[in-house]
Amino acid sequence: MGAVVSCLQSALRTIGRTIMAIINGIGGIIMAIVNGIVNFLDIIVGCLTCNRAGGRRHRSHAGGVSTGRSRGFGRRRHVGGTSTI
Repeated sequence: MGAVVSCLQSALRTIGRTIMAIINGIGGIIMAIVNGIVNFLDIIVGCLTCNRAGGRRHRSHAGGVSTGRSRGFGRRRHVGGTSTI
């Protein structure tokens, strides 16, 4: 009787792992689609704003490792400039 229960547990465990693998695969596919849409919209917004949208990180040219800090000032915007209409 114990062998039958063990065999049944093993079969159910295998079915559960298979279902979880399928769900993880579907989740990965959905994440890839959503990331693709987000990247596409980022490109569209970048084109419409001439890549001047705030919050964009600049990539480091040395080794590809970035600390998250921007070394330059980028495009400076002066408050209260000469053309105040």
